[in-house]
Amino acid sequence: MSIEKIKAELSGTAAVKRLEALFDEGTMAPIAPYAKSGDGPAEAAAGYGEVNGCPVYAFAQNSDICSGAMSKAQAAKLKKLYELALKTGTPVIGIYDSIGARVGEGAELLTAYGELLNLSGKLAGIVPQISVILGPCEGTAALLASTADFVIMSNDGKFTINTNGEGGSADSNMAAGTIAACANDEFAAIEAAKDLVVMLPQNNLSDAYRTEEIPAMDGGDIISAFADGGSFIELYEGFAKDVKVGFARLDGDTVGVAQTCGGVVDTDGCEKLTKLVRFCDAYSIPVITLADAKGFGCIKAAAKLTAAYAEATTAKITVVTGEAYGAFYMALAGTGASTDMTFALEGASVSPINPEAGIIILSPEKLKTDKAGREQALIDFKANECSAERSAELGYIDSVVDQSELKAALSGALDMLSGKRETTLPKKHSTI
Repeated sequence: MSIEKIKAELSGTAAVKRLEALFDEGTMAPIAPYAKSGDGPAEAAAGYGEVNGCPVYAFAQNSDICSGAMSKAQAAKLKKLYELALKTGTPVIGIYDSIGARVGEGAELLTAYGELLNLSGKLAGIVPQISVILGPCEGTAALLASTADFVIMSNDGKFTINTNGEGGSADSNMAAGTIAACANDEFAAIEAAKDLVVMLPQNNLSDAYRTEEIPAMDGGDIISAFADGGSFIELYEGFAKDVKVGFARLDGDTVGVAQTCGGVVDTDGCEKLTKLVRFCDAYSIPVITLADAKGFGCIKAAAKLTAAYAEATTAKITVVTGEAYGAFYMALAGTGASTDMTFALEGASVSPINPEAGIIILSPEKLKTDKAGREQALIDFKANECSAERSAELGYIDSVVDQSELKAALSGALDMLSGKRETTLPKKHSTI
């Protein structure tokens, strides 16, 4: 097939249109555009360029050519892209839309899939990876897509490890926490990927792109009190709804935001928080934790979350916005989290021991009273021993701030922590 004929076949295909929607106009340079699979073009388009001014490598499976089926030629093109991203320290966005693989290519194709999985694993923690699911993505393809840091899906996509045609809807993936965001259509999903990638650093040795500060908007919630106006991007919104995570800008710089919204932090909530903290630590993105919860619902998940906070050496600031007692306080706000700074809003309630346990230790005689007396004893203990002011006196927190002063307090702390250096003992990785 001539180059002219390949150009004609590729022009206007779904993959090319999607990459054109992704890259800034006039910046895309193709990678192996004339690669052939059998008698026709390879079933994916790939290239590099800029997304909102940021360098990015990207590929899109081409559903208009053999339904995007993975082949040796397509795998070779993707392998080239991954290798270039690894060499240059550039983020990767993969757009998935494929019915599966060309099974007739046999063991060679399986080897190629294995190489892609290996390369994606090597990229993890070095450059950010985002997968965008716009059509079928099943079996090994789903495994490859899921190795990205964040998965974004359109309502028309199908994302499942199964190959029997069952499951994989956007709603089920959102509820399971498999995908970070869901969009109504493919171009909204691509826009979501564009918004997210510019919040992230190019690689683990660079800082995230800085933008001009936009004044915070008074939206009534705590995040709006400090984040640059309209900058907060929430992730995993349909999963573990008592916990909120995402990225925002503070004075033009990217920060990770982890918020517990009261109640008990269950297994899913711990998983959601752990993923954000570990990602932010890999790319030295400061983490701002907004803590308010009754406690943990699962000791195993809580241990993983505690380990993530303890192991993270990026800047960590916790703001107690409601209640923080016992194990929850220690894991997210106290010495267990090794936070750099811990603030509390006026009216917050903080204690390294649970108030119920505190009464037993400090006032056991009050347990002998009736139910109303015990409830009053608990109220008195919280007022006298757990107030934000008392916690600051005892050194459980660094300072008490009003919500209107929170942005200034966080800005000052992050300026101070911008040169943070922390040396850890040599090891391959933790075992928790």
